[in-house]
Amino acid sequence: MSQSAAARSVGLRRVATGTGALALAAVAATATAGAAHADGQYTVRSGDTVGHIAARSGSTVAAIARANSLADVSRIRIGQVLAIPTGAAAAAPAPAPAPVPAAVAYTVVSGDTVSRIASRTGTSIQAIVAANGLDARASIRIGQSLTIPGTAAQQAAARPAPAAVAQATRSVAYTVKSGDTASSVATKLGSSVQAIIAANGLSARALIRIGQTLAVPVAAPPAAAVGNTFAGRTYSDPVVAAANANLAALKSSGVPTKAQMQAKVVATARAMGVDPALAQAVAFQESGFNHAVVSPANAIGAMQVIPSSGVWASQLVGRELNLVNPDDNVVAGVAILRSLVNGAPDLPTAIAGYYQGATSVQRNGMFADTRRYVANVQTHMTRFR
Repeated sequence: MSQSAAARSVGLRRVATGTGALALAAVAATATAGAAHADGQYTVRSGDTVGHIAARSGSTVAAIARANSLADVSRIRIGQVLAIPTGAAAAAPAPAPAPVPAAVAYTVVSGDTVSRIASRTGTSIQAIVAANGLDARASIRIGQSLTIPGTAAQQAAARPAPAAVAQATRSVAYTVKSGDTASSVATKLGSSVQAIIAANGLSARALIRIGQTLAVPVAAPPAAAVGNTFAGRTYSDPVVAAANANLAALKSSGVPTKAQMQAKVVATARAMGVDPALAQAVAFQESGFNHAVVSPANAIGAMQVIPSSGVWASQLVGRELNLVNPDDNVVAGVAILRSLVNGAPDLPTAIAGYYQGATSVQRNGMFADTRRYVANVQTHMTRFR
């Protein structure tokens, strides 16, 4: 669905972030040889972690640990006053970090494969198979708890130098919801379990709790990546981080050409009993048949389907759809169109539902931008007859 539809959709995957601002008291400090420059102070409050404080203040976990001689960043106390380095002091190379735990626990979720888990956690298929006694096919099941091993060499190779981290990553504040795990949060935002553990001082089991605010390190998007605004609307950091992770996945997987995507739309519409002219018109309006696009609202691919609408489409067709996959993306969009056409009193209302959301159209009528969208789609339909 489009950016506007996503903005109004009740089902849009939104990630709440903490709203409390850090009370950083500016202090003057004189830099001395070998000492970090302290740009501010912060008094620790209930629920704080060093990772959370770093994310809020624009500093880093390593810089705060150095400035306060913290041997264990997971051990800070309420009322403790911390020096908060920022700027050049925060970006200064840190001492070698403590060794990453040799293994972490991971619970298999829908859609997982051993290959995907290995890639996500920085280990190898062979290591996971050996650590868990899996068969030659590496079969796993939803809900299964796996031990994810890692070697010092793998961890060192996966961990950039401190200076590179400061330039290439940023932290996103994420509030844990029911059903979340460190792994699912990492997947959603394009991070890693190891990075979340390190940034938040978690134990090797990566236990998190509902309502906890995590600092999630994510790759800083390049200039050509997804921004955070569209049509005057600004989207939250976690939503934009998820959009950038999906865009990276699209680009790394090798997407079909526009002509190939158009052919997929036509074939899928015919197979599913939807007017091919309608399906093509919507795909053209949404993306120009370009599958390598993701909106700030995390609308994915040629049909511009947001994750929550992808879940609905999966239910409509009776199997799990991967919106990054070009074939599944088209199936999702066409399935949604079929449901809207079957449930709407007329074609314009069905088209409006794809853009604005059927419930919103029923409750509010068509918004001005929705009417323009419907007119454009109907005009495009004449081109594809």
